[in-house]
Amino acid sequence: MSKNKIITIDSMSLQELDADSDLIPLLTSEEEEEMNQEIVPNELAILPLRNMVLFPGVVIPITAGREKSIALIKEANANDKNIGVVSQIDEKIENPGADDIYKVGTVARILRVINMPDGNMTVILQGKKRFQVDEVIENEPYLKATVIDLVEERPAADDEIFVSTVDAIKDTAVKYISENGNIPTDLSSAIVNIESNPFLINFVSSNLTISVSQKQQLLENNNLQDKAINLLRFMNTELQKLQLRNDIQNKVRVELDQQQKEYYLNQQMKTIQDELGGVSNEQEIEQMKAKSLTKKWSEKVAKHFEKEIAKLQRMNPQSPDYGVQRNYLELYLDLPWQKYSRDKFDLDKAQKILDREHFGLEDVKKRIIEHLAVLKLRKDMKSPILCLYGPPGVGKTSIGKSIAEALGREYIRISLGGLRDESEIRGHRKTYIGAMPGRIIQSLKKAGTSNPVIVLDEIDKLSHSHNGDPSSALLEVLDPEQNSDFYDNFLEMGYDLSKVMFIATSNDMSTIQPALRDRMEVIHMSGYTIEEKIEIGSQHLFPKQLKEHGLTKTQLRIEKPEIGQIVTGYTRESGVRGLDKKLAAVVRNVAKSVVLKEDYNRTLTPDDIVKILGTPKLEQDLYENNDVAGVVTGLAWTSVGGDILFIESIASKGKGQLSITGNLGTVMKESATIALEYIKAHADEYNIKPEVFEKYNIHMHVPEGATPKDGPSAGITMLTSLISTLTQKRVKTNLAMTGEITLRGKVLPVGGIKEKILAAKRSGITEIILCADNKKDIDEIKTEYLEGLTFHYVTKMDEVIKIAVTNEDVANPKEFKIS
Repeated sequence: MSKNKIITIDSMSLQELDADSDLIPLLTSEEEEEMNQEIVPNELAILPLRNMVLFPGVVIPITAGREKSIALIKEANANDKNIGVVSQIDEKIENPGADDIYKVGTVARILRVINMPDGNMTVILQGKKRFQVDEVIENEPYLKATVIDLVEERPAADDEIFVSTVDAIKDTAVKYISENGNIPTDLSSAIVNIESNPFLINFVSSNLTISVSQKQQLLENNNLQDKAINLLRFMNTELQKLQLRNDIQNKVRVELDQQQKEYYLNQQMKTIQDELGGVSNEQEIEQMKAKSLTKKWSEKVAKHFEKEIAKLQRMNPQSPDYGVQRNYLELYLDLPWQKYSRDKFDLDKAQKILDREHFGLEDVKKRIIEHLAVLKLRKDMKSPILCLYGPPGVGKTSIGKSIAEALGREYIRISLGGLRDESEIRGHRKTYIGAMPGRIIQSLKKAGTSNPVIVLDEIDKLSHSHNGDPSSALLEVLDPEQNSDFYDNFLEMGYDLSKVMFIATSNDMSTIQPALRDRMEVIHMSGYTIEEKIEIGSQHLFPKQLKEHGLTKTQLRIEKPEIGQIVTGYTRESGVRGLDKKLAAVVRNVAKSVVLKEDYNRTLTPDDIVKILGTPKLEQDLYENNDVAGVVTGLAWTSVGGDILFIESIASKGKGQLSITGNLGTVMKESATIALEYIKAHADEYNIKPEVFEKYNIHMHVPEGATPKDGPSAGITMLTSLISTLTQKRVKTNLAMTGEITLRGKVLPVGGIKEKILAAKRSGITEIILCADNKKDIDEIKTEYLEGLTFHYVTKMDEVIKIAVTNEDVANPKEFKIS
């Protein structure tokens, strides 16, 4: 039971009204007889009501705000004051039509109309007789329908079953009102004084706190006896709920402590959820159990899940630990236990995908195709741990996506740059506030399969702090013999990572701890040649920039010579990021001309490139002449690829001291010392007088002093520079060299040969001196990259001097020159 309410049609808000006698009129026998004999017209204007049902004989106030409703009420109030009232099936619909209303309603008479200040209209209606909508004949300006009169079957006045049912309804209603302190007790007297049994049933049905569909069910019932029995059933249910709520309130009213208060609130919440049809905690747990039956996990995992969900059931839902435990179980259900995507074994298609996305990188592509071939033969194989090592911008990260596409697997990228907390890998224990699983487990949840391709980007840039060393946590992840049972602190269970294909990327292998480096198969990705960069720019980067800037091929073309001009004049790198930026600058400039309708060349010329990008910035880094003695070109490896460097030396009067500048490391300084001592020991062979070393100081410098330099590969370059200075002979033009030296006069091999060769070629070098042991590195380079280069393979220092130092004197020889 509830107090009479004004139920707004439009806003669906409930406004409580006092149970005044004006709102609860009692029908006299004469009034009831008169109402029953009223004739229902064939056509009625239909007023849809939200969240309420009007019963015959009952008086209710409503607030109308919709334009259609207001128009209908004004017209009816000005005429015969009779309208048809029906309930909406879905209360959210703003403009209900024929299919949005129930077919059974009540003829209502307008008793009073009150215009409200906010523009709405309050109307007091009294139900008369029931009707059934036959056909909606008009929708505008409001609904209008043909209707059929419904006759109610009533039992005899002395029917004992019916009389007993009505008495039970009265008793239950009075008991409900007495139990509910929110309802005025005057309402009990009103119910007792109702003489008409049909009106009593309608009045109680109207005021009972049940759903609209249940009230509509009572209204549609044509048998008064059945309606009374159904009403009594609903009343008993509501009374039991009320008594349950009162019992709970009585239990918690005495000395409520915190836990009792939480229990009470939880019981209240459960009751509200039941009324609203929401999901209770018990239903949530049952849903988890049902979902667990669909998971393909091992018996061990299943037992652990059952244990943890039983723990959740025992917890108080208002406890902070309840949310942690629920999140923990939801993670268990979201993880793809033993769920694997199907690998694609079409090697030709995989090769095409790799070739389409990346130019060159033959070693990497070969390794992926080999892996696919073995998978196709064995069907089951632990995934390898690949580490792509090379300078920035050569495509290490992006190739991971192409590998995932070629394999038909999900692709996940995890950036490890700057990571210094071990918990980011292993996760936090769930006892901590804000605990989460590690990034590996989170990535598997996101991927939805247990065999994705995971790219561990910038693995060389991991750091460590007081929170642990994340690189040590990766030791288990990246070990195929251990990661089949990877332990995450949050998960508290081993998870099989053996089918995951991990691809790590690195710029510098020296910063990776040896144990971690040993677990990975390192594939070296060297820098691109100028020819490769031109092809990449033409086939990949330029079309991409056209698309990103909204241009088409017909609006702009750049031929390969002009792309080569950008590569050589405006970029100096191993990768192609700088080239991509320069091409973007060119396309942006043309895009501006297109928008402003300026004249421009659709096929760019070299002059256009200079006009857009400015004067070439990098020509000064090309090979320089060596008219001065002591200037030698060396080859160096840097983190961004190969480069050339110039080593200069000069002699001045002094006491035989050696000075070295250029921000050099210990190894390079030692190489200079070794070179000078070797020359002193073999001065006769090079026709150098011994007193030169006592009367002259020697200063050696490597330009670009702000850049730190170190390594043994400049040994033969320093030796050649000193010989050229002390003999005042020119060094051979367009010549560069790299190699380590020893005091015994041997030349040793060095690394980074491909990068150094590429740097020499783009700088205009034509001849290169290398250690004979480095010939195997040259054999691995494609022949087209070696065109125009001549290699001299040496094993001793005197061979270097014979090749590099000419017999040509410099213009102004020093006085110590040997004649």
